[in-house]
Amino acid sequence: MDFEYAPAPESRSVVDIRPSYGLFVDGEFTDGHGEPFKTLNPADEEPLAEIACADAVDVDRAVAAARRAYERVWGPMPGRERAKYLYRIARIIQERSRELAVLESIDNGKPIRESRDVDVPLVAAHFFYYAGWADKLGHAGFGADPRPLGVAGQVIPWNFPLLMLAWKIAPALATGNTVVLKPAETTPLTALLFAEICQQAELPAGVVNIVTGAGETGRLLVGHDGIDKVAFTGSTEVGKEIARAVAGTRKRLTLELGGKAANIVFDDAPLDQAVEGVVNAIFFNQGHVCCAGSRLLVQESVADELLGRLKRRMATLRVGDPLDKNTDVGAINSAEQLAKIRELADSGESEGAERWAPPCDLPQRGFWFAPTVFTGVAQSHRIAREEIFGPVLSVLTFRTPDEAIEKANNTPYGLSAGVWTEKGSRILWAAERLRAGVVWANTFNKFDPASPFGGYKESGFGREGGRHGLEAYLDV
Repeated sequence: MDFEYAPAPESRSVVDIRPSYGLFVDGEFTDGHGEPFKTLNPADEEPLAEIACADAVDVDRAVAAARRAYERVWGPMPGRERAKYLYRIARIIQERSRELAVLESIDNGKPIRESRDVDVPLVAAHFFYYAGWADKLGHAGFGADPRPLGVAGQVIPWNFPLLMLAWKIAPALATGNTVVLKPAETTPLTALLFAEICQQAELPAGVVNIVTGAGETGRLLVGHDGIDKVAFTGSTEVGKEIARAVAGTRKRLTLELGGKAANIVFDDAPLDQAVEGVVNAIFFNQGHVCCAGSRLLVQESVADELLGRLKRRMATLRVGDPLDKNTDVGAINSAEQLAKIRELADSGESEGAERWAPPCDLPQRGFWFAPTVFTGVAQSHRIAREEIFGPVLSVLTFRTPDEAIEKANNTPYGLSAGVWTEKGSRILWAAERLRAGVVWANTFNKFDPASPFGGYKESGFGREGGRHGLEAYLDV
C-alpha cells in the first residue's frame, strides 16, 4: 500500500537569522577585513545572511586571543573548573536544540528529523562526554600529568557543521587547549550560533574563536606560526595540501578525510534489516557522509533478491523540503557539489553501469538529486573508486568471503565498512581483515562519543571521539 503524507513543516520562527554576521574573536563579534560573502539556503537558493570573511589580520587577532586565553586563563585552570563550562555548554545546547536543528537544516539542506534526532543530540553528548574527562586526564593512559598543546587551529566541513564543531572543540577544551575554528563557507550559521552559546555560558574570552571565510582563510589559519595543533575534516585533496604545509613544523596534525566504504552483505544476512542498513548507509544526509556505504558488495546468491527489496524501499523515500518532518532525503548542499555528483553519475552510465532511480518529483528551485543505484559496476569504474559524496550507490557482487574482503580493500581509502551476516564468527573474521578505521556489524552510521573514529590510507590519520580523541590534544 502506498501512503500519502500531508506536509508536516517545522516552524522557521524558532530561528532568528540576522542579516549579517561578524567574526567571533576574543569573546566578541567583530567585523572582518576580507570581502563578505553570502550563505544560501540550498533548498531554494535564497540568500540567508551576509558573512564576514577573515583575512590575515583577522586570523592574527584570533590566534593572539586564543594564546592569551590559553596562557592566562584556560591552560592554568583546574580540569574540574573547565568541566563546569563544558557541562554548561552541553546543557545550553539541549535547551536550544530545536533552534539549532532548524538552523542546521536551513543552512545545510539536511532533513530536520536528522538534525533534530541525530546531529544535535550527538553534539550535546560530545560536550557531556568530554566534560567528564576534563578532571581525569591523568587516568586516560597518556601519563600521570599530560599537558595541553596550546592553541588548536581547526577546519571543519559542510556536511555535519555543528557535529564536526563538537568533535573538534569538546576534546580540545577538555584537555586545556584554546581554539580558533573555521567553519565551511557554505554552512557557517550554526558555528556562529555556537559562539552565542559560548557567550551565554560565560566561557572566558578567547577560549573559542570562530573565523569565517573560504579556502584562503583556512590556509592562513593552518599556516599560522601561533598554531600548535591542526585538526582538519574534509576532502583528501585538501588534507594532502595541509599535510604538506605542516610538514617540517612543530605542529601536531590529525586528518579525517574521504572514504569509499564497502557495505558487505553475505548470503545469510537478514535481508530486510540489511536493506534498511544499506539505505541508511548511503542516503543518510543525502550521502554527504565521509564514511557513507557507497559501495554495496552483495553475495551473488542473494543479489537479485536484495536488489529487488532495495529498489522497493528506495521508491518510498521522500525527497523534498528539509524542514518537512516527513522528508527522508533533503537538498544537496551547493551547486558545486551537485555538479560533481552529476558528473560522476554520468560517468557511471558512460562506462557501462546500469543506472536506476525511483520516480521522483524534485523541486524546481534549489539543489536536488534523486536517490540513485548503479548495478553492473566494475571495480575500474570511477563510481566504484572515487568519492561521490552524494546519494549514489554502486553495487558489486562477490562469490566467496575472501573475494568480498579483497574487493572491499581495493580502494585508496580506509575509513569505514559494514558487515551483514547472522554469524558472529564471520563478523569477527571480516572485521579483522578489513582495512577500515570503523567496521559496523549489522548496522551502519552508528556513532557514540565514547567510540573512536578515524581512518587508514587516504582517509587520514588520528582518531576523534572516545579516550583516543584526547591524545591528539595532549603533549604525551
